[in-house]
Amino acid sequence: MVDIDELIGKVRGLKKGKKARPLAEHKLNYDAFAETLEPVYFWILDFMQDHYGLGMKVEKLVDNFTASPGSGYFADIGIRATRMQEQGMKILGTINTVMRSILNLIYDLKEFEIRLKHYDNYNSKNPKEKEAGLLALKQIWMDKVDIKRGTGSINVLAAQLDFVTLRDAFMKAKKPEDVDKMDLNDRVKRILKPRIAEFLDWIKRSEKELRNRYELQKTYLKSQVNAIKLYTRWVKPYLKAAEELMMMKRELGKAELVTAFNTVVLEVQLLGKSKIDINTVRKAISTKEFPETFWNARMRQNYYACLFVDFSFRGLPRIASRGESTHYVHSGRTNIIFKAYVLNDDELALLKKEIDKADIYEGLRLVEGVTADTLEPIHNDLVKYMEEKPEKQEKKSIWDWLLGSQKKEKKLVKRKESFFERQVKELIAEPKAIKLAFRMYDTYKKAHGMPTPMFAFASSPGE
Repeated sequence: MVDIDELIGKVRGLKKGKKARPLAEHKLNYDAFAETLEPVYFWILDFMQDHYGLGMKVEKLVDNFTASPGSGYFADIGIRATRMQEQGMKILGTINTVMRSILNLIYDLKEFEIRLKHYDNYNSKNPKEKEAGLLALKQIWMDKVDIKRGTGSINVLAAQLDFVTLRDAFMKAKKPEDVDKMDLNDRVKRILKPRIAEFLDWIKRSEKELRNRYELQKTYLKSQVNAIKLYTRWVKPYLKAAEELMMMKRELGKAELVTAFNTVVLEVQLLGKSKIDINTVRKAISTKEFPETFWNARMRQNYYACLFVDFSFRGLPRIASRGESTHYVHSGRTNIIFKAYVLNDDELALLKKEIDKADIYEGLRLVEGVTADTLEPIHNDLVKYMEEKPEKQEKKSIWDWLLGSQKKEKKLVKRKESFFERQVKELIAEPKAIKLAFRMYDTYKKAHGMPTPMFAFASSPGE
């Protein structure tokens, strides 16, 4: 489970390894093998977020589990994970096939560009470029088209004594009429004239055909790239599900997990937030809970009374079947820790970033490696052939380009608190966080017939 005290200490700039102290901390142990664990979790979740309870915005930070190898739950979850992995690998195989197709299309388009450059030079108004294009096209025509005549081709005939001037004359002539002005014997002229006419006709036809093929290849490339984007999105949930179904690493010597027992250990962590903005401050001023001198003050960032709830379940999984579907219910012991903190916008953003670092799925990194690393060298070619305009776009990685445009994240820097913001934190936010944590703890115990303290209590304010 994520050590939230250590992460908050890191976010607040404490010395390495030093943990932040919560404003309040309450612990609750609930042992009921005759009852299921799900109602415990959902009662707390509902009370945290419903309007009749704490009215907080709740999100899940951690969701891990592991089971003893000898349990049926271990085998069943392993089968489900294998199914997700197999589906993911099938799509990855398709991605690999499409990837090869894209690479081949890129190389074909580059060859087309080289050929089309000769046609562009031939159609140029610049005499030197026009001549260079003409000579290049003549060479291509002799090597690709005329050579199919075998012994009757220009290259073969030019090797014979009687036609030694044929090749040079062909390269010099620009139209059939030019042949009559050359100092050649009639035999060479009779061969050269139809070849020049055929070459000029070939230029018109081949240019049109080549440009059509070039556009078709570009269109096909677009469809293949779109297919890659689609398959990348399709494979993501399978790999994510497979990763989520993977059990957390078993800690050596963990007494709860005995190989032959039918046992499961679950870890869940929730974060509840109650926003404190300028409207909350003015409401506190109107009720005389905050100095009136701050009525017109401005807050550069909001504060949040935060409640972290750590669940540690040790349960006995039991099969509950309904028709063809099979699922498990868990009964056993629940250890719950409620921790109260106050965080501002900057601290929350930094905290989420730290949590995300510890929660990047290996499977998604694999997809990124398969697609992004392969396509990165030809990213510029893909943008060009798909007729996108990079100069009007933000520079983004190939991974972002594949999955869709994403805003570039700004570097997160924690801002210093003003005197007013510090007062809001100490006089409004911290008491509220302490109150919410105790209310959650106290209400749950009362609702379940447990003894409760006669007054609210809290640890000393944290750092």
